[in-house]
Parts: sequence; structure tokens; C-alpha cells
Amino acid sequence: MIKVVIIEDEIPARKKLKRFLAEVDNSTEIIAEIGTVSEAIEFLKQEKSIDLILSDIELQDGNAFEIYQEVNVSCPIIFTTAYNQFLMDAFESNGIEYLLKPFSVERFKKAWDKFLLLKKTTSVDDNLLSKLTQLLNNPTEKTFKNRFSVSSKQGTYFLETTDIVYFSAEEGVVFAVDKNFKKHLLTQATLKEIEALVNPATFFRINRNEIVNKSYIERIERYTKNSLSIKIQNYPNRLFTSQSQTAPFREWVEK
Repeated sequence: MIKVVIIEDEIPARKKLKRFLAEVDNSTEIIAEIGTVSEAIEFLKQEKSIDLILSDIELQDGNAFEIYQEVNVSCPIIFTTAYNQFLMDAFESNGIEYLLKPFSVERFKKAWDKFLLLKKTTSVDDNLLSKLTQLLNNPTEKTFKNRFSVSSKQGTYFLETTDIVYFSAEEGVVFAVDKNFKKHLLTQATLKEIEALVNPATFFRINRNEIVNKSYIERIERYTKNSLSIKIQNYPNRLFTSQSQTAPFREWVEK
């Protein structure tokens, strides 16, 4: 049996990985499902008989690369993430594939086949290294979603991405709030899926539950010692950054 560890803090994403694993190979055994950096460090320090790690990058309590700096992991890692800025770090941390969410089972199978090839040969051949180097030097240009489809009793209508002020996750569902501050229920299940679809130069996740559009930010003010209050144009309510997102938000909003 191929022993697999899943490091992922989103339950829907875990279920998707387990479903894809079952589809591509029935000889796998998931020996652990982990949602935080601290749990992963504790587990990997004890457990060494692992064939493959499927690892998200942004976890509840930090960045997954903190795990691999703390623990010497010898098995290959397939990174599954909504962020494309960690590509170089991934391949410096035993990474053999970098799957940008949302990815299909076909794309997952390609990554799985690469893992099987490496497992069989126990080393990366020159051709694979060449391909990885080419990927690092010439990453594929990412395109972003221009409109979102919204289902209603009357049928399906479309919401332009430029008209969305912010996205909000509430009780397991995701809404888009438009410039008239009307809420639209989206088909996407998590904000991580949304982050993979929108331009990071325009949209920023300010906390676990909200992603804001820079175009509609009127001003920012200090709210607490480690968080900011965001004033949206013509909107009476304020949005707030979480402690961990305050510093990167300040840097992003000034670009």
C-alpha cells in the first residue's frame, strides 16, 4: 500500500483529494489528515514511513513551509494550493508537482503518475529536471474569471467580477456582494476557490471570511493594535483585517 498524508485545513478540499486518490489508484492508505502547521510538525517528527504528502500551503496557523523547515521530510510532496507565488519554494521543499486550485482529476492524475515514476526509479531523471526548470523559468500565465454565474428561481444570471465589492463566507456558503450591496449566492464552496479565480492584484483576503476588491476601498483606519478598519465607498458597514493579514494587506493596498 502507498501511504499518504494529507495536510489540508479545508474539509471540502480534503474530501476532493480522497476522492481523486480513490479514482486514480486503489492501493493507497491515508495514514493521517492534518489541518495545522503545529499538528503536522508533531506528526512528521514521529512518523517516517510515508510515501507521499499532499500538502496545502496556507493553513489555519501559518505557512506549510514552516513544517518542512522544522522537519526533515524525505518523501516527495505534491502541493495543492490556490496561490501561485510559492512555486519556487515548493520545488525547494521536496515538491514534485504544484497543483493550482481548482484542479481536475485529470490534472491530479498527471501529478500522481509523476509520483509513481519517481517511486519506481527512486530518482528524478534529467528530462524531468529539465521540465521543472523550464516550469520555474517560464511559469504559465494565469487568467482570471471575468464573471460569475448565479443560479436563481428564474434561471441563471451573471455577475461581472468588476462589480463585486467583496466576497463573504457564511455558514459554509459563499456570497458575492455587488456595488449596490446586494448579496449573490455563488456555486463555489470556499473562499480558497474564489482566490484561485480572481486577480490577486485586485482582490485580497483580509480575514478568514472576506475577500475585498481594492477598487472600492475608500480609506483604512486603525481599529485595534493589530487590525485595520476598511471603509468601503457608499457602504455604512466596515470590514476588518485579521491580525495575521494586517501587514500583508497594508503592503498590497498601496501597490
